[in-house]
Formats: sequence, C-alpha cells, structure tokens
Amino acid sequence: MTKEEIESAGDAHISGAVETPLRSDAFDKPDDTKIEKIQYHFSEIMKELGLDLTDDSLSGTPYRVAKMYVKELFYGLNPENRPKISTFENKYGYQKMLVEQNINIDSACEHHFLPIVGNAHVGYIPKDKVVGLSKINRLVDYYSHRPQVQERLCLQILKDLQQTLDTEDVIVVVNAKHLCVSSRGIKDKSSFTTTIEYGGRFNESAFRNEFLSILEKGEG
Repeated sequence: MTKEEIESAGDAHISGAVETPLRSDAFDKPDDTKIEKIQYHFSEIMKELGLDLTDDSLSGTPYRVAKMYVKELFYGLNPENRPKISTFENKYGYQKMLVEQNINIDSACEHHFLPIVGNAHVGYIPKDKVVGLSKINRLVDYYSHRPQVQERLCLQILKDLQQTLDTEDVIVVVNAKHLCVSSRGIKDKSSFTTTIEYGGRFNESAFRNEFLSILEKGEG
C-alpha cells in the first residue's frame, strides 16, 4: 500500500482471512538470527529518532526489544509453540455448558504494534471429549501472542477449540482495550471492544443467552 492508501484506510480492521498472514519462509531462520536482525533494525529506528545508543540506559534496548518480539510477545506466530491440548473421554456424560471466564489477553494490534489487553470468555458443550481447563487458557494465550486483529483472534480460538473438541458447540467472547485507540488517534481512555463468535447450538438464542447470563453473574 502507498502512504496515501494507508492514511485513507486509517484504523480500519483490514483482515482477509482467519489465518494470520505469514510468508512461506516465516520459520526458515532460527530465532537467534531473527533476534540479531531485529536488534540491528531497531537500533537504526532509535538512531533516526535521535536517541543516543551509547547511553547506558539505551544501549541494551535494541536487543531487549528484539528478544521480546521473538521469544515473548510474538511467540504465538510459530505453530511449533502451540500448546499440546490433550482431550479426555467424557466419561461422566456431562452435556451441559462449561464456561471458562476472564482469561487474560496480552496481545498486540497488527496495525500499530501497540498492546491489546483484556479478557476472553470461552464456553462449550461437551460431546465425546472434554479438555483440561488450563488448556483453554494456554490456547488463548498462544493465539494472543502474535500481531492480531481482535476479530481474527476470536475466530482462531473458536475454530481451534471446535477442531480439538470435535464439536461445533463452542462460543468465544473477547473484551479488550486497544492502546492504538487510547494512546494515539482519538485517545479515548474508557472505551473497549467486544467480539463474539460461536457455532453449533450456540446459534440458538437460548444457549447464547445462558452463556451471556453466566458472564454477567461472574461480573457481579
């Protein structure tokens, strides 16, 4: 896109697919090589901003930022880092709704690389399989730790759980604050964004309403 096209698009959430857009050679280089290259380029950014990298407080910043990007903030880009989600036979025959609430989200807006912080709420109705509760948290964390669009994040969590649990009966709600809204542009400090995705029996309003009622009670 040209600079004019980027300015015209503004903060529009442009997202063409559920999958995170990655190059075919995204993981050909080892992490150490990526860190080294990002360190160099970020040091150049700092220099362009007029910062003195010989200062003790700034000299290590390019490396710290590069390591943070590759090993921490964006570790979810690499499919090899997806947590192993073991499922178990639903021996109890439990067929009611199961809800995991207030799962922390620490992500980053792919348009400005600024933080997205908030919570995810996940529900599903078991069939033959159930999953350990902490595994849902780990899956949310994995998909959060990549440059994201909130709508895509919601869909990625949903579709992974549907495939893992072999059921369409999954619902995901994400509430999050975007620092690209609160710290730049309109600088609105109080607003937050809610996205919701669901399938299977959650297409029925009775099941959706039950799930949302559980969330409301949890906030009380």
